[in-house]
Amino acid sequence: MVLLDKERIKEIIPHREPFLLIDEVIALEPGKKCIARTYLKEDDFWVPGHFPGHAVTPGVLLIEMLAQTGAVCVGAMPEYQGKTALFAKIDKAKFRRPVLPGEVLTLEVELVRLKAQAGVGRGYAHVDGETAVTAELTFAFQK
Repeated sequence: MVLLDKERIKEIIPHREPFLLIDEVIALEPGKKCIARTYLKEDDFWVPGHFPGHAVTPGVLLIEMLAQTGAVCVGAMPEYQGKTALFAKIDKAKFRRPVLPGEVLTLEVELVRLKAQAGVGRGYAHVDGETAVTAELTFAFQK
């Protein structure tokens, strides 16, 4: 079940195409947990160059997809609306399998700490139940 489509996501976070990298939110507990999906396509902007003949979604974009999922989780809270979260640190990032065009990536971020100026989220990305990426993301709010 889709809770938020791209247009609703844009009401919460400032990202826009071509850098809005999540397609829908399927579960949301503001300030606690968010689950989103990305439908990877053959015409995504990175496919022709990463890598020709064997497209693989870049790891930095997978981390960004997790970050955008976390940003929805925080941005859905009234006290954080309109604030932009920026990376402060990326820890424990592990890439366990390539993510390919045509696959559906499910992104889950659970907030483990949230304060007025910063927070930490644990992110997990899966394809068909198989773990693709895990990471711990620390963010700070832009003033």
